[in-house]
Formats: sequence, C-alpha cells, structure tokens
Amino acid sequence: MRKLYIVKTNRDFENIIKNGFCLKNKYYIIHSLPNELPYDRFGISVSKKLGNAVFRNTYKRKIRSIIDKYKKNYVNKKDYIIILRKEAINMPYDLLEREFFSLINNNKKGLNNEKEKK
Repeated sequence: MRKLYIVKTNRDFENIIKNGFCLKNKYYIIHSLPNELPYDRFGISVSKKLGNAVFRNTYKRKIRSIIDKYKKNYVNKKDYIIILRKEAINMPYDLLEREFFSLINNNKKGLNNEKEKK
C-alpha cells in the first residue's frame, strides 16, 4: 500500500471515528467517512494491550495485505479506520480475510441505508 493511501494524522483518525459510520464484528471495528479525494485511505490500529510492537506490526502487515488484495472491491472515495479486536489474535489469515471482506461489503450497504434515512 502506498503512503498516499494511508490515514496518518491523529486529527484525521479522531474525525473519522467521531463523525463516521461504524460497523463491528467479532474481529474488527471499521469506521468510514466519505472524503473529497479521488481514492480511498486506510488507517490501521492495533492496541498495545494486544501485544508488543513486533506483534502489532505483524497484524498491521496482514491487514494491509488484505486491503491490497481486495482494493478494487471498495473504490468509493472514503477514509477507513480499521481497529483489530482481541478475538482476532491467533486466528488463521483466511478467516481474518473473509471477515474483513464481509464487513467492508456490509459497510457499503450501511452507508447507503444511512443516506436514505436523512
């Protein structure tokens, strides 16, 4: 994933979490908010409570790999914050991939439903 597609600043993280649409499952919490850029951006958060820096970076690399693999499926000009939950520890990669993809697809549906309510 190129640096262009990464949410880096704390202010952006807070804005997306506070004002964005949120979906959760057993392994992830995903916040999303439309942006005004011609591409999607992703921020990944793995808590210090889950493990040391080596552990956190390993899981961030796994999530980045999943994002790169399915990037074409969710090109919709949004910012995403992906938070890994404790239950995701020691889960096989293919299960994490499947759960992430299902949650992203639900996120598309959820945002469309939220627009209709307004």
